[in-house]
Amino acid sequence: MRLAAIDIGSNAARLLITDVISGPQGTKEFIKVVLVRVPLRLGFDVFDKGEIPPAKVDKIIKTIKSYQLLLDVYDVKHWKACATSAMRDAANAAEIIKKVKAETGIEIQVISGNEEASFIYENHIAENLTDEESYLYVDVGGGSTELTFFSDNKLVFKESFNIGTIRLLKNQVTEATWDEMKECITKKTKGYHHVTAIGSGGNINKIFSISKRKEGKSLSLDVLRDYYKEFSNLSVTQRISMYKLREDRADVIVPALLIYINVMRWSDAEEIFVPKIGLADGLVHNLYDEVRLSNIEI
Repeated sequence: MRLAAIDIGSNAARLLITDVISGPQGTKEFIKVVLVRVPLRLGFDVFDKGEIPPAKVDKIIKTIKSYQLLLDVYDVKHWKACATSAMRDAANAAEIIKKVKAETGIEIQVISGNEEASFIYENHIAENLTDEESYLYVDVGGGSTELTFFSDNKLVFKESFNIGTIRLLKNQVTEATWDEMKECITKKTKGYHHVTAIGSGGNINKIFSISKRKEGKSLSLDVLRDYYKEFSNLSVTQRISMYKLREDRADVIVPALLIYINVMRWSDAEEIFVPKIGLADGLVHNLYDEVRLSNIEI
């Protein structure tokens, strides 16, 4: 079965095409076929002006048209398209969604922060880990951070906070919002097994890549602090030159590290695993369940 997901975030829009195949003992394996990323950077407009300007709307439509062509080329019959924090906040989101639908045939669903956290949890990564730990999913985006916490394979809580990399760059995160996140994490993780973090998002994946850790290994909180200190002392231009970062990654990687560090501190997590999962992966998993439980042709 070939499925696809379109994730329109505050920093970038992604198209993920995935093959679902039968694995050993009846399990299903999700194999990435194509991953395309376009840095639309919607949050820079929305979090400043409250809406997406015409020039950026044109880029959204062109991006979705290109994704629609790829869906055709790869013979994808089933897909799901969702938008997150920037589109949640954009006053003209409904108008844009209507226009995209008319010109591409693809309908975009704007999902809430809690829905976003749920979709990320669809990856079920922690189910393959030890029962002796509690796990805190941390997904950091441009506009928001989604947290999903569970222990003994049971969901304990899921929360979304308007703390994102672009909001931080624009000084639009108040101390009260930070305090709200801190209180949630410290209170709701207290009394459970030792907490291990599971990170998703482009920034933590880039840090993991830079660290040259082997796949399956973790990053320690101290390592994240070291990178935060190092990158904070470099200009965006220096980060691009020294670490071969794209410009749209080089500016947001520092606030992303700050978010991961704070979440880990407040949950007493000493390490974070980076299994290369994100919202698009969760959307594909959710879509697979929908198709499998229906009578839709696969």
